[in-house]
Amino acid sequence: MILTVDVGNTNITVGLFDKNEMIQTFRMTTKSVKTSDEYGIFITSFLTNRGIVPKDDIEGVIVASVVPNIMHSLLGGIERYIYKEPIVVGPGLKTGIKINTENPREIGADRIVDAVAAYNKYGGPVLVIDFGTATTYDLVSAKGELVSGVTAPGIKISAKALTEYTAKLPEVEIKKPETILAQNTVSSMQAGLVFGQIGQTEYIVKKVKEAYGTDDIKVVATGGLGSVIANETDAIEVYDRTLTLDGLRLIYEKNRK
Repeated sequence: MILTVDVGNTNITVGLFDKNEMIQTFRMTTKSVKTSDEYGIFITSFLTNRGIVPKDDIEGVIVASVVPNIMHSLLGGIERYIYKEPIVVGPGLKTGIKINTENPREIGADRIVDAVAAYNKYGGPVLVIDFGTATTYDLVSAKGELVSGVTAPGIKISAKALTEYTAKLPEVEIKKPETILAQNTVSSMQAGLVFGQIGQTEYIVKKVKEAYGTDDIKVVATGGLGSVIANETDAIEVYDRTLTLDGLRLIYEKNRK
């Protein structure tokens, strides 16, 4: 079995794969600072509660991170408690796709992993949209080249900005209201957040297709809030909840010793 670890700005998502099948996932928050022991104990507790002996049953670990300041503790915890030296997604690692942008080193590990998974699972050209802390749009060509990316504020960032920078707007649950014709503060915020994200998605997808010169681009979405948006627009063809973890598994297979 292999352990895949996706370190995002909001959550750390861990996937456990038995060959090509993901059999378990769990999450922990990224924002709370932890020691290497805390990371190690948390992960091993999850595994042992499911009858898995980390030292014997885990073949290897792969990590992709956009949060550098926790990596020392996280990697130390994995090495100490899982007894494996993790593969870390970064420059020099074999991925199977080419980063064809002005500065490939600027591309976040999560975006590379999503691009790998989308291209391998759905072919190219493919536009992969990750509804995370930021909403990102990455275009992979038919030849497997990551050629372009768009970065926009995520729906949670937008909601937080409304709450923090206005005196009277409350925190709200991010969900689609019954109607866009809102008649109270909460539903008006929900309408702006959700329908605004849907509109942004449809417009960016349209402009990417126009700029690339073809409508024949598969559009795949992932990320925690991706299902909320994907269910409301025909611009997204596939919502793939496990896309990032699948990408990590694929990269691990290309780099296993």
